[in-house]
Amino acid sequence: MSAWDSRNRREPRTPAGPAEQASAFRNLCRSSPWKWQSLRFEYLDRPATAADPAASAGPATGPDLVRAWLRRPGALRLETADGLVLHSTTGINDSRDGFYVQSTRTSWLLPPQLVTPVYDDGGLVRRRPAAAYGEPGFGNGRFAAALDPVELAGNAPVPLEFPNSNAVELGPIAEVDHEGRPALETTVIPNPGYRPSDPGAPLCRPGRSLLRIDAGTGVCVASRWLEDASAGYGHWLRILAVDEYMLDDLFLAESMNLTDVRRHISWDVSPGV
Repeated sequence: MSAWDSRNRREPRTPAGPAEQASAFRNLCRSSPWKWQSLRFEYLDRPATAADPAASAGPATGPDLVRAWLRRPGALRLETADGLVLHSTTGINDSRDGFYVQSTRTSWLLPPQLVTPVYDDGGLVRRRPAAAYGEPGFGNGRFAAALDPVELAGNAPVPLEFPNSNAVELGPIAEVDHEGRPALETTVIPNPGYRPSDPGAPLCRPGRSLLRIDAGTGVCVASRWLEDASAGYGHWLRILAVDEYMLDDLFLAESMNLTDVRRHISWDVSPGV
């Protein structure tokens, strides 16, 4: 995984002014592909027809909660709260020969972890290079967008001489606790140039939306539309583990009977031997 070299880091400091805080927030939104390789989490999607509006303001609970195991670049397993498997990747070991012989530039792009972005002094990504971006999706595009919320910032900073050219305008930024992890919270308003990865399920709708970005992973862990409280539109994500070792068996439809080397293997010896 491409990582920022800590030896080049200057003395750590908290961004002083609103402009520096906004820049750090946007850089955090660009950083997800280089901050983690695997993620275990719980996710609750709240469409605009949510029956319980109050639920959009609290932790993820209810029958629609899903538990997820994700290993980049494309391995995903989803279960209900009761352990019923909803989705499991079945093609992580498939041949890609036919894909790579296509005469298109996209087929030859490297995964983000194999290319180096431009970092800022705090180790966050200021400018993203061309790479094969994309997270596994489920239900709608907001699931994948929450894992890599670059749509909130764009691939690089915009020129200062063009007002309202950022994807979203940021309100005051606060450091908060989200399910035991530090996060940045702010209210955003999308500009005309906002281009969500899934227009039918954006991270923020027209008007004001409250967003939280996990400080350690760059994942958008919560969103809530503030313009219509009765709509209940948003999502809630609880991170359970980061960069946890995950076997291929976890993502295959049929187990390959591989041994999990993390577990102790007991050897039973007969008394007569």
